[in-house]
Amino acid sequence: MGWLVGSMTENIDGINSFRALALQVTCYAVNQARDRQEARLLMQNSLNRLAQQIAASIAFIGHDCRLIVLPEYFLTGFPMGESLATWAEKACLEMAGSEYDSLSKIAQKHRIFLAGNAYELDPNFPGLYFQSCFVIDPSGSIVLRYRRLNSMFAPTPHDVWDKYLDCYGLAGVFPVAKTEIGNLAALASEEILYPEVARCLTMRGAEIFLHSTSEVYSKNLTPKDAAKITRAVENMAYIVSANTAGIANIPIPLASADGGSKIIDHRGIVLAETVTGESMAAFAEIDLAALRRDRQRPGLNNLLSRQRFELYAQSYQNSHFYPANTMLNKEVDRQHFLQTQQATIERLANLGVI
Repeated sequence: MGWLVGSMTENIDGINSFRALALQVTCYAVNQARDRQEARLLMQNSLNRLAQQIAASIAFIGHDCRLIVLPEYFLTGFPMGESLATWAEKACLEMAGSEYDSLSKIAQKHRIFLAGNAYELDPNFPGLYFQSCFVIDPSGSIVLRYRRLNSMFAPTPHDVWDKYLDCYGLAGVFPVAKTEIGNLAALASEEILYPEVARCLTMRGAEIFLHSTSEVYSKNLTPKDAAKITRAVENMAYIVSANTAGIANIPIPLASADGGSKIIDHRGIVLAETVTGESMAAFAEIDLAALRRDRQRPGLNNLLSRQRFELYAQSYQNSHFYPANTMLNKEVDRQHFLQTQQATIERLANLGVI
């Protein structure tokens, strides 16, 4: 529970305005590493590059750059057929591992909040791993750790729901870090498409969503980009979305997930956006004072104050789609995810829901 303490820290000496950066960097995958030691060497090389890129970006943007968001699984890439056990051994970080120490030193050196996403082991759940979003504060402490709740091919807290709640409670499922630069919350990758996740975080005070992603970039409006604007408007919150600048060392073409990192304000206005390649161009001012004024102003546009959650509560409570606890006290292989989804589709079809 120690890593949850910081998530409840109150915003005592608040900063009304600062700059944030969605840093678009190349992910160097570890899939081809022969063992854990070789994978760790690749990760350390990525951390060394990242330290230089962050220092140079801050020098260009200015020292009022207080928040930097990194892309999804920026140290490792994603599993491509590896078993759960193999990926856990090769690519997953320890909760107090050396990689987090390196990231903490970067945050301390530049006095920034540093956010990112990594595959992570948890001693409470041997044999499994979670895709975790983290925030490190300027002191080097991890003040937020959020585990992705919706994933196609990775374990989630929902898959071990009862035990996860016993370990961390609902505050650990939907953590919000109340910091000097605002109330921070994380969304992982495609979870931008799930309005309930962002909404539950907003219910707990989230003002800035840190969105680590690795997605297809297009000049046309993609579902995820449409969702980013929607999540910003309906929650009256900022979105800082950092995409990869391609994924190297895998058979998929490098630039398949490359470009479009952006910052969106609480009105749904895109403040900054970059195209493809490694870039620090997606930086913008976060005006917390303006956000808070709008959240406290009566009127048609104050969507938060007009929410009537009681209208929907019973429908959610009585609906059962993807089941919980499917990986609790069980050994499963990667076929488990597709098999569970297929069974869910068949059940919902029989009920006439889909």
